[in-house]
Amino acid sequence: MQVPETGALLNLSERVAIVTGASQGIGASIARRFADAGAAVIVHYRRNADGASDVEASVTEAGGQAACVQADLRGATAAKGLIDQSVARFGRLDILVNSAGMFPNRSLLDMTAEEWREMYASVVDTTMLCTQAAARQMKSSGGGAIVNIASIGAIRPAPDHSHYNSAKAAVVMFTKSAALEFGQYGIRVNSVSPGLIARPGIEDQWPDGVARWQAKALLGRLGQPEDVADACLFLASPAARWITGHNLVVDGGVTSSPIY
Repeated sequence: MQVPETGALLNLSERVAIVTGASQGIGASIARRFADAGAAVIVHYRRNADGASDVEASVTEAGGQAACVQADLRGATAAKGLIDQSVARFGRLDILVNSAGMFPNRSLLDMTAEEWREMYASVVDTTMLCTQAAARQMKSSGGGAIVNIASIGAIRPAPDHSHYNSAKAAVVMFTKSAALEFGQYGIRVNSVSPGLIARPGIEDQWPDGVARWQAKALLGRLGQPEDVADACLFLASPAARWITGHNLVVDGGVTSSPIY
């Protein structure tokens, strides 16, 4: 195998990437970062058409290539359709980032069966269905890279998030399982587990939680969407060519903070 030169390690030129849930937050940052690295990017969204359009516009204004695609990915037909539209638009598929999901609060005693199922449909089902459809395409074209967005909730549970914590834990093990099966096809599958990521107004909405986080974070701050995007860029790039089945924690050191 030819080893890439240093300047090519994070270069995604001539690659096509799909980022699900890319209309805002972490997904939007990933889409922009991949485009900055040279990839043509499919900006997937479910409901936020304006946000997706803003991401597409920011990429194209910077000289990159992007296209918005709407889909409710909780069904196999829609997941396959997303892959098919991406290939039709840009001619190939090299990278998939499964970033779509949800993050509601609900205590376990008050949680309904419908809320539980909705979490798994939005987080686990979409990840599986998109990964399956993308891997079929990547297998036929000689390989690719898949990155799944999990959470530190998968390894360090937060209260009122039993459905979210367990769904993200499923994503981590699914990642390892997919890596096990797809390695023979040249498809690498990894996950990224972010910690608390800043968003507009979070300090006002949850001041005590932000203060507790900053006190536990070894690096003393909340994460930024770009912190997660950079981890995804690494795992999707030639720099991570011998990494698969790995869960990369991006949390400023919170999960390494002492408990006593």
